[in-house]
Amino acid sequence: MNILIVNNSRIPVMEYGGTERVIWYLGRELAKAGHTITYLVKKDSYCDFGKVLFLDESKPISQQIPSNVDIVHFHFMPEETIGLPNLVTMHGNRNDAQELDINTVFVSRNHAARFGAASFVHNGLDWNDYGPPDLQAPRSYFHFLGNAAWRLKNVKGAIDIIDRTASERIKILGGQRLNLRMGFRFTLSTRAGFYGTVGGEKKNRLLRHSKGLIFPVKWHEPFGLAIIESLYFGCPVFGTPYGSLPELVPGDVGFLSSDSRELVEAVEQAGKYSAKRCHEWAAEHFNSHKMATEYLRKYERILNGYALNTVKPKLIEQQTEKFLPWK
Repeated sequence: MNILIVNNSRIPVMEYGGTERVIWYLGRELAKAGHTITYLVKKDSYCDFGKVLFLDESKPISQQIPSNVDIVHFHFMPEETIGLPNLVTMHGNRNDAQELDINTVFVSRNHAARFGAASFVHNGLDWNDYGPPDLQAPRSYFHFLGNAAWRLKNVKGAIDIIDRTASERIKILGGQRLNLRMGFRFTLSTRAGFYGTVGGEKKNRLLRHSKGLIFPVKWHEPFGLAIIESLYFGCPVFGTPYGSLPELVPGDVGFLSSDSRELVEAVEQAGKYSAKRCHEWAAEHFNSHKMATEYLRKYERILNGYALNTVKPKLIEQQTEKFLPWK
């Protein structure tokens, strides 16, 4: 099968990345399975297992699709009609009444359900690139992983949880102590260390020595690569029960609550969770081979003339409050 993967970003991922990391591993798994992979992405991209075409944003995408492509896999919503068989993976949230393409794929069951749809594929990563988790490594702190400047991610809540424990500490991966991007924010807590945007082996090394991920998001998280990366390294997850989190974090690998008091208690009992179980859960359920297999089923369904959803997905209930409940 000739598969074109389209995204408005560069590949491979340079630092942390999100969608870029997912589409890289998806294409690599599909290539391993014998499929021909072409990427249509931003200039300066490169790939050693597939062909790369540079996206020209001044031209319609339909004019940039090679003639021999069997199916086009978008990772953003195209603004034009594509004549060839295609599907769209929606990686983020939106809060409007727009109907989406009937072949929209979401990244979790909850993500799909909120749009009245059933078609989803969990993201997966190639754990071979992450190295061994070292489940016997000493662990002396917790971590937050995400864009700390984004209030929905609630880094303030994560630090507050740690400050209310007896003596725990937290390392913030994805933020600075002084943040001027969204007004003046300076974190006073002496129990929080800040490491900026980290990726690659530096991030992996920090996760190997963490007692757990603190993830009290105040929105419906569509998926959360930070969650599965943390679990892979043996870190239980302590977060809010919103969006995909109940799917990704069953009770034996973490604790979910919108009540910070309950999360403080859970964090102080983090030692009861098995690093081995956390690792096994992520490695088995959220790997790139499983993701690619699920997408192949979607491709085949479309090529056989069937839609992925029974009706065009549309957000069932628009959110009126800025943040989901957190106390």
